[in-house]
Amino acid sequence: MSYQPPPPGYQPGYYGAPPPDHPQTTTVLILGILSLVLCQFLGPVAWVMGRRARDEIDASQGTIGGRGLVNAGYICGIVATCLLVLGLLFLVFGIVVGVVGSSSN
Repeated sequence: MSYQPPPPGYQPGYYGAPPPDHPQTTTVLILGILSLVLCQFLGPVAWVMGRRARDEIDASQGTIGGRGLVNAGYICGIVATCLLVLGLLFLVFGIVVGVVGSSSN
């Protein structure tokens, strides 16, 4: 039996262990959830931070983990931003209908 050297990139004690999560994984997820539940104005922030963190995870070629959690926060940010835009459109529509309705009397 001959000795075989470890594969390239092998680090003792970490072989088979998942890579560490991106430093902003939890932040993006919390912002995404809060943007859906409490304050939709956090949606664009979660969207931008999630996109940036997701791109960094993809560029790391597997050395940084947490893509699933970042993706969840990213999607929550997109949904909250869409709801924010729809709410603002309804608000503007209501104001226009109110102004037109009050000026016709």
